[in-house]
Amino acid sequence: MNQVPTIKLNNGTFMPQLGFGVWQIPDADAEQAVATALEAGYRSIDTAAVYGNESGTGKAVTGSGLAREELFVTTKLWNGPSQAWGRDEVLRAFDDSLAKLGLDYVDLYLIHWPRPMRDDFLSIWETFGEIAASGRAKAVGVSNFRPADLARLAGAGDLVPAVNQIELHPLFPQAELRSVHAERGIATEAWSPLGQGKELLTLPAVAEIAGRRGRTAAQVVLRWHLQHGNIVIPKSVTPARIRENLDVFDFELADDEMAALDALGADGAGRRLGPDPAGFDA
Repeated sequence: MNQVPTIKLNNGTFMPQLGFGVWQIPDADAEQAVATALEAGYRSIDTAAVYGNESGTGKAVTGSGLAREELFVTTKLWNGPSQAWGRDEVLRAFDDSLAKLGLDYVDLYLIHWPRPMRDDFLSIWETFGEIAASGRAKAVGVSNFRPADLARLAGAGDLVPAVNQIELHPLFPQAELRSVHAERGIATEAWSPLGQGKELLTLPAVAEIAGRRGRTAAQVVLRWHLQHGNIVIPKSVTPARIRENLDVFDFELADDEMAALDALGADGAGRRLGPDPAGFDA
């Protein structure tokens, strides 16, 4: 079994650098997918309230036979526009996630989107501080927050997000945001680290490196992330690919190979695949 390295978060918690994401996996299939991942050697699982698969994920976690302290479970608050998100609503949503997961605590709890047009993430973050202080979330963080959003959090109190989970891949490298993370001591976690398996994995630059290395395109891109210090959560429901995505710790990309992949997103604009956090409020 490959040994997955860990990243030390700013509160002293250690998080595996490579985990298993369950976005778009139906709840009925999540138990088997997560069980397969845990059997393969993954120890970090990333879900969210809006994914609708916390129950299946939790069944796999509790049924794995692994000690709870060996596992790192992340979920997220879906702070959507259906209601106001005061303290009571945030705590109720967190309790609901714990109940569905069947856990006494999660290792990381994230605000899923900043939704700047609602102007409420500062008050939500204050409640996240309560959750962290209670020990029911070992660490708290955010997802899809921009530099301006992180600056507002910094100006509102001492609690610094342990993680910001963002869309990040070679075609959308988010250099400015990663620089802000480094300055503030926030770990960078990439969602859609493989560019959702679309254009990125078929590019000649990626294919050339993969062929030379005798690796898949996905493994090459995951190495790019790991060598940049990003936390990654690739998702698959195919057992062979689940194992393959974990088999990336016995080789390294050379400097020129890293530079070739860096150049894919060097045009400045980048190619975002998901929603823009500046306007997302669905």
